[in-house]
Amino acid sequence: MTDTTTAADAAPADLELPRPPGAVRRYFGAHPRVVDTIVVAVYLVPALAEGVFHLVTSTSWATALQVVLAVIAGAALFARRQNPRAVFAIAVVVLVVSVFVGRNLDFVPAVFALYALAVYRSARSAWIGYGIMAVATIVTLAIATIVAAVPAFAPLSTEAVPSGFAALAFCIVAVLIGSNVGNRRRYLNALIDRARQLARERDQQAELATAAERSRVAREMHDIVSHSLTVMIALADGSAGLVASDPERSAETMRLVAETGRGALGDMRRLLGVLRSGEEEAAAHAPQPGLGDLGELIERFRAAGLPVRITVSGTPPTDVGQQLTVFRVVQEALTNTLRHAALATVVAVTIEFGDRSIRIAVEDDATVHTGSVQGAGSGLLGLRERVALYGGTLEAGPRRGGGWRLAAEFATVQSPADQPTTADRPTTDRPTAADEPTRRTE
Repeated sequence: MTDTTTAADAAPADLELPRPPGAVRRYFGAHPRVVDTIVVAVYLVPALAEGVFHLVTSTSWATALQVVLAVIAGAALFARRQNPRAVFAIAVVVLVVSVFVGRNLDFVPAVFALYALAVYRSARSAWIGYGIMAVATIVTLAIATIVAAVPAFAPLSTEAVPSGFAALAFCIVAVLIGSNVGNRRRYLNALIDRARQLARERDQQAELATAAERSRVAREMHDIVSHSLTVMIALADGSAGLVASDPERSAETMRLVAETGRGALGDMRRLLGVLRSGEEEAAAHAPQPGLGDLGELIERFRAAGLPVRITVSGTPPTDVGQQLTVFRVVQEALTNTLRHAALATVVAVTIEFGDRSIRIAVEDDATVHTGSVQGAGSGLLGLRERVALYGGTLEAGPRRGGGWRLAAEFATVQSPADQPTTADRPTTDRPTAADEPTRRTE
């Protein structure tokens, strides 16, 4: 009954479980057929030896049937791992029939069958099987005792009560040992399954992190390449139209094209450098654009022929990520306007920095939205992801009276250093930043 397969042997290699103790146990766990052969031999060799001895000494149909039943029970024990219930049923039949044909109580197959039920099914199945076996044993022995006085019936070679007590005692020991081994096996299997699940979740988290990083890189590449190329194309088209009429202005426009291209190339090198280098080298790269770069961004779009007006109110946040989000929202909105609403006469950019939220609105008055450069729509998806990081929303669509409107709103994030304390509160009557007039740049 030491034929348990070590559950840890079936664990995946990446879990790095300790090696199970015991060379004999590991051998039997790796060779279950050897264990099955030993179990069958332990039962079948003595049973066949006794049956053959009785056949030689006194040939009878009962002795022959006893040998056949022993062979059937021994062969059934080979299937106790795969189908222990069927093996138990055969063992109960052999136990009952052996009382009437073999003059003894053959309970050894039932012992192995109950152990197999406890190990390979459940402790509950083993106890139910033990109850069935106990009832069958008691009823069979009772019948055998009653009909023992019949002359044609061969009585038991031993007393009924001691035989029944021995059978029930050995079977209950088998159930207890099997329940212990089976519960330990199932507990180890549950732990290994949990470890496998955690390993899968770890791999899934790594894949999700990789996908999120790819999405972030894709957004940055879109912001760098698509926006800069859109401005460069618009400037190049304008320069081509001014070559004959205003060569100096055409040359200045081409210089803006070169400056925009160099800026985009620098941004791309910085992004690719961050992806390739370590943390120390990444920290040395130039920072991402923020609110201080909005003026240069607006001038670039104005040079491309877009009539941009910008209004900024409130105190800007110090959080670098939010400054980058504001910059990207304005950049994407103006790029889309340059693509599809080049005939707009007014493009109004409004940025409101509040204590709890930041609002951005970009509106144009173009009645027809067309353009020679078509986008894939990934820019707005990237903006929605950026805004959603701060619990905000982004809407884009036609506005009343004609034109297009893009509006974004998300919560303001302030660092602990920005929170006012009692010592930092102003003690004079000088106006604070909140009392300053609204800033407007056109």
